[in-house]
Amino acid sequence: MTADPLDVLRKLRHDRGSVFTRRRGEIYVSDPVLAKEILANNDGLFREHSDFFRIRTGMFAPRSAQVEIGRAARVLLRRYAAAHAGELPALVSRLAPGGDWPDAGNRLVYEHFRPALIGDTPSAALRETVDQVVERAVLAGARERYSRLARHRFRARVTRVLGAELAARRARRPAEPADLLDVVADAATARTRDADLAEVFLSCLFAVAGSVGFLLGWSLYLVGTAASEPAHPAWVVREALRLWPVAWQFGRVPTREHQLASHTAKPADEVVVCSYLVHRDPAHWSEPDEFRPDRWASGAGQEAFIPFGWGPHACTGAGVATQVVEALVGLITSAYRLEVAAASPRPQVSAALAPPKFTLVLVSLPEGR
Repeated sequence: MTADPLDVLRKLRHDRGSVFTRRRGEIYVSDPVLAKEILANNDGLFREHSDFFRIRTGMFAPRSAQVEIGRAARVLLRRYAAAHAGELPALVSRLAPGGDWPDAGNRLVYEHFRPALIGDTPSAALRETVDQVVERAVLAGARERYSRLARHRFRARVTRVLGAELAARRARRPAEPADLLDVVADAATARTRDADLAEVFLSCLFAVAGSVGFLLGWSLYLVGTAASEPAHPAWVVREALRLWPVAWQFGRVPTREHQLASHTAKPADEVVVCSYLVHRDPAHWSEPDEFRPDRWASGAGQEAFIPFGWGPHACTGAGVATQVVEALVGLITSAYRLEVAAASPRPQVSAALAPPKFTLVLVSLPEGR
C-alpha cells in the first residue's frame, strides 16, 4: 500500500522540525513566518515565480502581462459574481439529492461561471472543448482514466481550438473584456504565442472550476461529517481552507546559497512551502486537526493561514472565490440537512488537495426552521 504523502510530511515535521528535507535537494518549510518570507521574496533570495503562470516552456512573460491579467480577471470575476448572485438559488435547487462529490461541486461552479470564462454565446467547438477539459482534466482523478497517448492527443486538440479562439480575440480587441478569454488575449504582445495564451487560460479554468469547486466540496463534506450544527458559512469556508487547502504546496528555487533555519538552500534545490503543514502548526492553532469553524469567530489565526499563497504572487481571485463558496454553503445548509457517505476519508492528493469521493444526500429542512 502506498504511503499517504500527507502522513509522511506530518511525521517528518514531527521528527525533524518546521524546516526539513524530504529527499535530497527538497527542503520543506512549515514555519508560518518563514513561509511568508519565502513567498513574499522581498530579499530576492528566490527566482520570481508564479504557480498560476507556469507554462510548459517556463514562465509566461512579461511580468507586466501577468499583473494585467490578474488585475483584469479579478475585476471581471468580481463584477460577474455580483451581477449573477441571484442565480445561485436556482443552481442549488438543481443539485441531485444524492449527488456524487466533489465532481458535482466542480460542475456546479463551472456551470455558474461558464459565461465569465468563455462568453454567453461560444461556438459549438469552443463550448464542447472547454466542457471536455473540465470532465477530462479538472475533476479529481479524471486524468488517470486516460492513457498518456490519449492525454497528449487531447491536449493538442485543446491547444488548437483555444489557440484559434485567442487569435481571433487578439485580432478584434474589444474595449472591455467580456470574459476571461478576452482578458488573456488582451494581455498579449506581438511576440506572445497563442499556445502560451491557451495555457494561461487553462490555468484560469482550473482555478475557477477546479479550486473553487474543491473548496465547495470540502466545505460541505466537513459540515456533513461534523457532529455539531452548521456554523456561519464564512467560518465553515475558512476552516475548510485551513484544514484542507486546495493549493497545499508552493515550490520555489533559490537564486543563491543561503540559510533556511539549520539547512543550506542552494540554487539546485527546491524549497517547498507547505500550507497544509503551516495550517496545522500546533503553536498557532489549538486542536489543529479538528474541524472547529467557531475558531474564526474572533478572526484569530491569520498569521498561520496562507491558503492562496502570500505576497505579490498570491491568488488574485481569492476574495471572489471565498464569497461565492460562502454564498453556496449558506444556501445549501439553510435549506438542507447534509448526510455524507464516503468509502474513505483520505483526500485525493495531487497538485491540488481534493476531497475524497463522497455521496452527499440533501434532506430538506422543514420550512420556517
